[in-house]
Formats: sequence, structure tokens, C-alpha cells
Amino acid sequence: AIQVTQSPASLPASLGDTVSITCRASQSVSSYVAWYQQQPGKAPKLLIYKASSLHSGVPSRFKGSGSGTDFTLTISGLQAEDVATYYCYHTENTVCGFHAAIVFKVGGKAW
Repeated sequence: AIQVTQSPASLPASLGDTVSITCRASQSVSSYVAWYQQQPGKAPKLLIYKASSLHSGVPSRFKGSGSGTDFTLTISGLQAEDVATYYCYHTENTVCGFHAAIVFKVGGKAW
């Protein structure tokens, strides 16, 4: 099974910051990675699919990059509504497979 790890697990930040969240797979997954955001009390929301494609309606301050084993979600100009838990998914053959609990609390103690 493909293992997925993340860095950092918790990321304190301030309004206006640029923050980066990374996801690493134990073997190449090509570009089959998606990023989701879950705000408190809400369902997860798709941000990025196929590593770098921005989902419709998602603000352009969210950017996905990477391929192979290393992937990054960058949020530029952090806003209050970006304080959330972020999940990295490995997808294969368009079927979403949750391989690890990749959890990031953007904001952390700063909020």
C-alpha cells in the first residue's frame, strides 16, 4: 500500500501570510493527488485535483504543485476563512482513496 506523510502537522499563521503544506507519498503517484479543506462544522470541500488543477469556484490564492512523490498546497494571502483542516488524498484511476489522515490546522494557536 502507498503510504502518505505530511509536514507540518500544525501550522500557526497570521492573516496575509503565505503558507505551504506538503504531502509525500512512499512511491510515485504521478499527479493523482487532491487537496480538500474542511472548515469547522462543515463538509470537506475540494480545492485542488490532479495535483495542480483548481476546482471551480475556489479562490486563486490556493495553488497546488508537485508530481511523483512530493506535493504542495500553497495558500497566498491567508484569510480568516482559510483557518481549517486540510486533507491530502491520493487518487488513482479517478477513484479517490484515502491513504492517510493528513491533517493541517492552518491558524493554530494564532487564532
